[in-house]
Amino acid sequence: MQWLAVLVAPFVGSFLGVLVRRLPRGEPVGWTRSACETCARPLGAGDLLPIVSFLALRGRCRTCRAPIGGFHLAIELAAVGVALAAVALTPESQRVWTGCVLGWWLLALAWIDAEHMLLPDALTLPLILAGLGVAWLDDPVTVPDHALGAAAGYAAFRVVGAVYARLRGRDGLGEGDAKLLAAGGAWVGWQPLADLVLMAALSALAVGLGVALYRRRFQRDRALPFGPFLAVALWLIWVWQAWSSMLADRSG
Repeated sequence: MQWLAVLVAPFVGSFLGVLVRRLPRGEPVGWTRSACETCARPLGAGDLLPIVSFLALRGRCRTCRAPIGGFHLAIELAAVGVALAAVALTPESQRVWTGCVLGWWLLALAWIDAEHMLLPDALTLPLILAGLGVAWLDDPVTVPDHALGAAAGYAAFRVVGAVYARLRGRDGLGEGDAKLLAAGGAWVGWQPLADLVLMAALSALAVGLGVALYRRRFQRDRALPFGPFLAVALWLIWVWQAWSSMLADRSG
């Protein structure tokens, strides 16, 4: 059953590609047929096979031969990567699927934030509810800790964002970041929140310095989306908790 997630992953990635493209524009996600962005021809079933159709068409539209672009292939492969990581890192079949769903959800959020500096409520708010729901299904006793984590995560980032805006005269952490950290608290509880934020901050700092060195200049006021770093840190901490829970069950 675990490897079924890998087989499903390209199709999930194809849907995530539509979501990432349409949601920030306010376009309907599920009711409009996909079409070539150059000639507007609606795509048939053979054109929509994840990964396979892109390779078979050599990255070009079947009708106008315009380059398709590598975005859809990239996000489909990323979704497969999430599934492979979940199979490799999570210990039980049920947790594999939970890890995949969380990873795919965070992949969409990270991609949208990286491209648009936006974390849509349509994704962050349901992720909070999903985290509390998973906590309840796993162990109802832990739900208060996860609810406290959601509240603490949101409140902490809102306070930090307000202080930063007051001192610098511009926004630093957006409300979307606060809602994503709230989702993090809902999924992992309040105890690892400090580690989550530290992991995300250090990785963001490393990437920022790497970009500055590559471009040979440091832009002090250059905006860097924080959502992708929060998303990766959240997924890794959740996976670690899954392993810890399995080891605790086996030792008990």
